[in-house]
Amino acid sequence: MVYCEECGKQNEEDAEYCSKCGNPLKEDKHHRRSRDYKRRQREECFGLPYGNIIVPIIIGVILIIVGLSSVYGFNAWVYIWPAIIIIVGLLIILGAILRARKSEY
Repeated sequence: MVYCEECGKQNEEDAEYCSKCGNPLKEDKHHRRSRDYKRRQREECFGLPYGNIIVPIIIGVILIIVGLSSVYGFNAWVYIWPAIIIIVGLLIILGAILRARKSEY
């Protein structure tokens, strides 16, 4: 019996594709590249490598700033919204530059 790497379903020994999710059980170069590409896509956000951690970090920093502003009694929202817009804009630009560089190679 062969187990699917994607969903863990047990399949017949001679099966080429998983009966549950359709994932190829016997990989060739094309399928391996496709799987690697999908994995990289899941790990990227804004086109940046390991970008999937960028959004939680930004949200965490915002929460810390808002918490500190409430403790010290100043209005942090006046500064947070422009900072969020600038940061997101920079991330989009950096992602576009990195994607353009990747497509050149």
